[in-house]
Amino acid sequence: MAGRIPVRTGWSSATRQVSSTICGDSSPGIEAGPITTGPGKAQVYSGSDPASVGARMHGDDRIGNRLISLDAFRGLTIAAMILVNNPGSWSHAYAPLRHADWHGWTPTDLVFPFFLFIVGVALSFSLGNRVERGDARARLYRKIIIRSLLIFAIGLFLNGFPGFDLGAIRFLGVLQRIALVYFFASFAAVTFEAKGQAIIASALLLGYWALMALVPVPGHGPGDLSVEGNLAAHFDRIFLSGHMWEETWDPEGLLSTIPAIATALLGALAGGLLRSGRSQAEITAWMFVWGWAGILAGWIWNPVFPINKNLWTSSYVLFSAGAALSCLAVCYWLIDVKGWQRWAMPSVMMGMNPLAIFALSALLVKILARARVPVGAGETVSLYTWIYRTFFYPWAGELNGSLAFALANVALWLAVAALLHRRGVFIKV
Repeated sequence: MAGRIPVRTGWSSATRQVSSTICGDSSPGIEAGPITTGPGKAQVYSGSDPASVGARMHGDDRIGNRLISLDAFRGLTIAAMILVNNPGSWSHAYAPLRHADWHGWTPTDLVFPFFLFIVGVALSFSLGNRVERGDARARLYRKIIIRSLLIFAIGLFLNGFPGFDLGAIRFLGVLQRIALVYFFASFAAVTFEAKGQAIIASALLLGYWALMALVPVPGHGPGDLSVEGNLAAHFDRIFLSGHMWEETWDPEGLLSTIPAIATALLGALAGGLLRSGRSQAEITAWMFVWGWAGILAGWIWNPVFPINKNLWTSSYVLFSAGAALSCLAVCYWLIDVKGWQRWAMPSVMMGMNPLAIFALSALLVKILARARVPVGAGETVSLYTWIYRTFFYPWAGELNGSLAFALANVALWLAVAALLHRRGVFIKV
């Protein structure tokens, strides 16, 4: 097979190839070439065998041709999304599994930016290699547009299901933000080299800060970062009134998508480091250096422009991107450099079908919440609540039962991911 390089891994002699889709390198279709993972240089070559991408785990200890650390990190992130989105009861969840009320952060507040960061890393491989081998940019732009529209449409479908009340449907959301961020970050990745991408990301972060600090909001003035007084909420009330998460604001609103694009661009810059051809030890060291630099920069900016997930503040972007890069560095060092791969197999399987797993899990929650179960005296509860109260609360109590319910959700979708993986099914848009 042209362009493939044998690699000795911790499981067996194998080859590893990176392939990317919108939400990461999770399925065939955009090939980015093999990466050697043995000692020495991390090299990227042009490859054109998408059939080899996503090869499933066989009876022996081999895993198919992937940059395994990126799959694993994405899979861990998807699992975290399912965990924090599906407690048995929202009234009973451990503090680290809740979002911060407003300013500040919890581990839960890092999950979504981690995913957008991973999107940026993956598009650096997929689109970067295509630009380098001379693919027509018009063709790449067309693919980006189509995929962005499809992701956005899936998000709208999930928001509207099952009633599809167009007068009240929420226009934006997690998948819609992924679509918008992918669209703009991909156009930047195709059009500009790393220096240009860094300049754009810096301009987005500084520009957003200036807007939030200097533009006055009627009745509140400039620089008000309260729930109702901030410019992002005011902007959304003008353009999205009646179609938001809350009556007066939306955590995935229009204006706050601007700095979210920078999150993906920082991921793309990290992808450039992984593709740089430097030694694996040097790549890992620089990932840690830049990761901790981002965390520190976010904390330094925090007193002036507080870390806030709902506003997606510039300090939050730097802090969360730094944390994401540091976590990716750990995965890269353990999995792709040291070859300690077996422990990561569950997250790898989930990370190879990220969009499908996330969308289907959200759809299942909607179905369970819609279905009603009688509980006596003419009362009913949702099937979601009934499952929690019947199978988890009695033996684990309110708090631990709620956590056990969420973990059971993760286990369910891990089983689905394992089934898809074993059958070689990799769903992409």
